[in-house]
Amino acid sequence: MVLPATWIDHVPVARGISSVVILLVGTFFAVISARLVERWCVARYDARRARILRRVFHYSAMVLVILIALDELGVGVGVLLGAAGILSLGIGFASQTALSNIISGLFLLGEHSFSMGDFIQVGSLTGEVLAIDLLSVKLRTYDNLYVRVPNETLIKGEITNLTRLPIRRVDLSIGVAYDSDLGAVRDVLLDLARQSSLCLEEPAPTVVFSKFGSSTLDLLFSVWIRRQNYSLAMNELASGVIREFKKRGIDLPYPQQMIHFVATDPRRTEKDLPGTRSGPGPGS
Repeated sequence: MVLPATWIDHVPVARGISSVVILLVGTFFAVISARLVERWCVARYDARRARILRRVFHYSAMVLVILIALDELGVGVGVLLGAAGILSLGIGFASQTALSNIISGLFLLGEHSFSMGDFIQVGSLTGEVLAIDLLSVKLRTYDNLYVRVPNETLIKGEITNLTRLPIRRVDLSIGVAYDSDLGAVRDVLLDLARQSSLCLEEPAPTVVFSKFGSSTLDLLFSVWIRRQNYSLAMNELASGVIREFKKRGIDLPYPQQMIHFVATDPRRTEKDLPGTRSGPGPGS
């Protein structure tokens, strides 16, 4: 907006001083309020989320303070707001993806589905949350890769938080031979769970028949463990099952396939095979 050269001469000194005071005091209160908001958020959320909310509050408060100071000077705030609206509309059309990610980021902050340090699964991607920003979430995968996931992808897809709850269930699918005593197999598995220091007593471990396999009777062996012991419990239980089954003579069969074939004498010719005729053919 172009102002006339004599505009400054028509602004009362008192209004100019008042505008400066509003700007200084407003800035002070915006900074203090933003810090209070951050402390309040830290007590309820993680530090990264608190910093983002502090910035959003601080910038919003500063825009409000500047508008009040300009209004005190007599500048047409309505005209500025109209121009800002038109500019925002143009920017919105030009950066729809960025705005969508920002809005999605605000929804993620409000949902509190995961925090920094959590391990989450998004589609086929699994990793530790390193940062939660307005545009994206940064992950570190198990093989130490740094991955940036747009917030819009997280909002539209399914998120599995692997570390939110304190306990997890370990499921082992075990196949035994068809002539096995399922009662004895069940007792061996439950004894193995009771002897393990990693398995919880509550919820209790279970052994459930799953299905008749092609060459095995399939069972589902489930135990509950603390989430930080998941990998350790998987390895310990698998080794224990193999060890105890060998000790008790319980067979863990591997897939088998029977092939029937008929052996023939390589010295025989084609005419000697059953079903073939010898001699001259018809019409000869």
